Amino acid sequence: MRGRRLRAVLRGWGGVGAMAVVCALAVVFALLLPLIQPETDSGGTATGGGGVTHGIQARADAECEAPEKQTLSPSGADGATIDAIRSRQGGKRKLIVGVDQNSFRWGYRDPNSGAGADLEGFDIDLVHRIAEDILGDPDAVQFKAIPTDQRIPAIKDGRVDMVVRTMTINCERLGEVAFSAPYFKTGQQLLVPKSSTITGYDGSLADQRICTAKGSTANTKLAGDQKAGELVSSADIATTVPNQLDCLVRLQLGEVDAVVTDGALAASQAAQDPTVELRGSPFTTEYYGVAMKKDADDLVRRVNQILVEYRQDTVGGWQASYDKWLSATLGKNSAKAQPPSPQYLRKS
Repeated sequence: MRGRRLRAVLRGWGGVGAMAVVCALAVVFALLLPLIQPETDSGGTATGGGGVTHGIQARADAECEAPEKQTLSPSGADGATIDAIRSRQGGKRKLIVGVDQNSFRWGYRDPNSGAGADLEGFDIDLVHRIAEDILGDPDAVQFKAIPTDQRIPAIKDGRVDMVVRTMTINCERLGEVAFSAPYFKTGQQLLVPKSSTITGYDGSLADQRICTAKGSTANTKLAGDQKAGELVSSADIATTVPNQLDCLVRLQLGEVDAVVTDGALAASQAAQDPTVELRGSPFTTEYYGVAMKKDADDLVRRVNQILVEYRQDTVGGWQASYDKWLSATLGKNSAKAQPPSPQYLRKS
């Protein structure tokens, strides 16, 4: 009501007078602004208003500088999430995990492995290790094959307890799910036909059709780079698919000219198809993590404890799994794939 009266008065004074009043009010507000800032605590930290906003922004900025460090410290203690998993009865007493079933040597079904064609690969080994620790049985797992763009929805909807599916830790995803410490290091790279004129992530991508998986870090990277002028504007990045392997099929059919994905995945795809190859150097640094619900603190801490022991295990741990599944495509020296020593900067 008061605002309507003020507007009526201003209309009565005419445009010039109204402008003068508005300017005067702006000056008064500017003079008063320092006096109405939120109070601070004894440490000088704002306790509300702009102080809170500044604190949230500062935390977000820190996470974006090193998202792989934004996880909780390891612990072997049980909690509400782990108790709920253990309380499942009978045949349902299993760890429910979202995985890929089409990524060669990571999570896939080998048709030559027998009638069961069980899931196997580097990610699958880690899942069995987590199940053994939490439930005492490495095979107490219910695998759920989920597309790339359904990884986060599956976690948030409670369809899975976690996702172990070559999932990169980044700031955008940290806003929706929690991650473990990194368990693998890689980077975005190009996969092209051996006859291609593409030389790498450079000007040779002009007028080329590029495929990425919807919801992948590759898709985000290309869109951001093209908007910023760091990717040639004539590169066609419109082709997206639910599962990353679908890009390889598009490449084989000649529907696209290149695929952008994690180099670790691309190397496995090149092993499946001798007509394609990696081209150029990795142009990002990516860290894979186990993704879980944001409030599943006990499960995050437990997985981080498992990862510490998994990497220390020289017989059946991280290195043994790398040697079995990935050395043929990524090389016997695993140094480039080893994640850095974990840091646990998330406090709550």
